[in-house]
Amino acid sequence: MQPTHSILLGIVQGIAEFLPISSSAHLVLVPYAFSWDYQGLYFDVALHLGTVLAIACYFFKDWVEIIKMGVKSIAFRDSKKERSISLDSTHSTLNYPPNLLWQILVASIPAAIIGYLINDYVEKLFHSPILLSINLVVFGILLYLADKFSKRDLSIKNIGYKKSFLVGFAQSLALIPGVSRSGITMIASRFAGLNRESSARFSFLIGAPAMLGAFLLELTKVPLSRLDLPFYLGTLSAFVAGLLAIKFLLNYLQRSNYSVFVWYRFALAATIIILFFSR
Repeated sequence: MQPTHSILLGIVQGIAEFLPISSSAHLVLVPYAFSWDYQGLYFDVALHLGTVLAIACYFFKDWVEIIKMGVKSIAFRDSKKERSISLDSTHSTLNYPPNLLWQILVASIPAAIIGYLINDYVEKLFHSPILLSINLVVFGILLYLADKFSKRDLSIKNIGYKKSFLVGFAQSLALIPGVSRSGITMIASRFAGLNRESSARFSFLIGAPAMLGAFLLELTKVPLSRLDLPFYLGTLSAFVAGLLAIKFLLNYLQRSNYSVFVWYRFALAATIIILFFSR
């Protein structure tokens, strides 16, 4: 594998994983467009590692606060102390509920179970370019509808366990290429009433356990001999691109909507179909 290929694919993964445009579609399209061979499982591990590190690094202070509040929410069970923790968090820059750690874990359960059961079947059944294009369009429309018709403007502190589980269940659909993990969780979060920025932030936070689980599962299948220069270049480029993508999206959604990503998904679907029928 050429170093330039690994760097480019890492950049594509880092950007497309966090924007609602489907990283799987881009990782199919780029090698197909340039006639590159499939890079193998070991490189998927590198890409997952890069995106996990991006979330861990960008939200490091958030994770410290989330874990701290999660431990306190168990240690102090009486209502007065629990309310005081919640009040403190609303006056912080993070503005998270005290039990967000447990809500993230609840959201991670459906994807973990469903992913374990059907991952091998998805790899075999859902990699058709036509189906990929259809998913890009269908879930692009859903993203538009969720964003346009959401009637509420809630922050993460209002998410609750029930909505967390439903968003997590939606995340399991991201196993299907063209759906987009960030896209489907943002769709579900907007339908659940979260505002745009909170939808993106919650998507990133609940994505961390899913990405970490995928990385650890795949890592067990990779021999140490495959941890070579392209592996580390792919990890590094995915990490840097991921950090920039997260920062861009959170800032962008403070002043705009998801429409540009919807149109981009449509254009990407058309590009894939054109390439498929031109060869």
